[in-house]
Amino acid sequence: MTTTAKPAPNAPEALMLDIAKRHFFVETLDTRNSDGLDFHDVAVWSIRAALIEAYSAGLAAARR
Repeated sequence: MTTTAKPAPNAPEALMLDIAKRHFFVETLDTRNSDGLDFHDVAVWSIRAALIEAYSAGLAAARR
């Protein structure tokens, strides 16, 4: 029996998904080939907050 499981997300992928879930309220960053699922209206302040968080995470990772 062959199963096709998705590989476990690596740390950067998991972090991006976590940021997207909290700031943009999306379930996944995978393409689902549906406009209603793949495109979202997002406030500019949410984009700003997500970018600041991602930048801060990058700085923290670089310091380690």
